[in-house]
Amino acid sequence: MPTDPQLHAWPEIKKHRHTLIAAPTGSGKTLAAFMSAIDDLVRLGVEGKLDDTTHVIYVSPLKALSNDVQRNLQTPLEGIQKELEALGLPVVNIRTLVRTGDTPASERTAMTKRPPHVVVTTPESLYILLTSEGGRRMLETARTLIVDEIHAVVSDKRGSHLALSIERLEQLVELRNSKLEIRNSPLVRIGLSATQRRLRSGSIASIASMRTSAAAMRPSELRWCRAATTGIARLRAARTSSIPTGARSRKS
Repeated sequence: MPTDPQLHAWPEIKKHRHTLIAAPTGSGKTLAAFMSAIDDLVRLGVEGKLDDTTHVIYVSPLKALSNDVQRNLQTPLEGIQKELEALGLPVVNIRTLVRTGDTPASERTAMTKRPPHVVVTTPESLYILLTSEGGRRMLETARTLIVDEIHAVVSDKRGSHLALSIERLEQLVELRNSKLEIRNSPLVRIGLSATQRRLRSGSIASIASMRTSAAAMRPSELRWCRAATTGIARLRAARTSSIPTGARSRKS
């Protein structure tokens, strides 16, 4: 039975809307973020259209959490495989790999040669991937970006650094889509947070879109996101406004 965060988040993610899922620990936030993308992967696999390209990027500021997520995804993926077999449908092999500072060099090389469908990584490793040709080639096909524990990084220098990486990633995806004339396939950003006090303080817009750095923003751009918050049990639209150039440097 789906939880409240899942019921609120799935329709918004399916509409390709940037979504912030703020709910207590154990409420199914991670699956709420992943299952919509996994559903798309399964449908592609059943139709025989699932190739070896990266569709989902999961970023966690905690390296241990990244490893846990990879393991926790195996259970639903195995359940999906059994259901497909029971229905007489083709088996879909969705591959998930972790890329952190501890990943052996051989696995890093193999990952760029045959990209996984889901990349699990950290902010620092995402930055490194974006600086290499093989990493950029792997990431440019992404359709969904999931940032976990977003409250832990949004207000510090690590969060500003991650925001810049996310902007680079989005530009990479947009450039690839433009070259191939792919329309209606934006990079959907999903933020996960178990902390709700900060959300009530008015920072929901900056958290949801990760627009924490003035340098990363386009001057007059307006971003819309959706917040699925179990504390109020309803969806709220959050609008971000531009940060004046130099505002962050003055604050620091």
